[in-house]
Amino acid sequence: MSTSATSSSRKKVVVFDYGFGNIRSAERALARVGADVEITRDYDTAMNADGLLVPGVGAFAACMNGLSQARGDWIVDRRLSGGRPVLGICVGMQILFAEGIEHGERTEGLDQWPGTVEHLQADVVPHMGWNTVDAPADSRLFAGLDADARYYFVHSYAVQDWTLEITNPAMSAPLVTWSTHGKPFVAAVENGALWATQFHPEKSGDAGAQLLTNWIGTL
Repeated sequence: MSTSATSSSRKKVVVFDYGFGNIRSAERALARVGADVEITRDYDTAMNADGLLVPGVGAFAACMNGLSQARGDWIVDRRLSGGRPVLGICVGMQILFAEGIEHGERTEGLDQWPGTVEHLQADVVPHMGWNTVDAPADSRLFAGLDADARYYFVHSYAVQDWTLEITNPAMSAPLVTWSTHGKPFVAAVENGALWATQFHPEKSGDAGAQLLTNWIGTL
């Protein structure tokens, strides 16, 4: 979607403001690729938007607490129950999993996917800077992006074991994209209306802009 799109044809995207995340960077990046963006925690606005972006920076437990206080946990669940798209970024992705463990503290996540967010097993932590990913061939999130494209990561924790099993043959298995820092970790997931990235597309230059364009194109 180009930035020349008319206001009537642009998709409405809410960046959910619950006190954690680079909301202004996300707002600018989404507007640059043609979205009509609003930063808010208003329930009705977040529910009615074409797309909801959940950012996240900092500790898992703090983000979960802030999201719950803003009723974001309920908004995410209600949107997904109705097939309404949600995109999580960085810790906004991590809190979609069942739990996070930081400094020995175990915190329940949104449990949209089973799995535990744990400390990265690497010589250098945090994982900060540019890295490549290994995306599935049929990924829509990474459509049009070269295999050697690089994305910007800033994190010390990640999901390093994907545990979701599909028992219903009528359901499509989520598409999981991996990256490696010390050992492989989940870099992105596409699962019906719920997509997420561990890296920051809003800080990932042209590759990040293409990825956000791909997401907006599905709204």
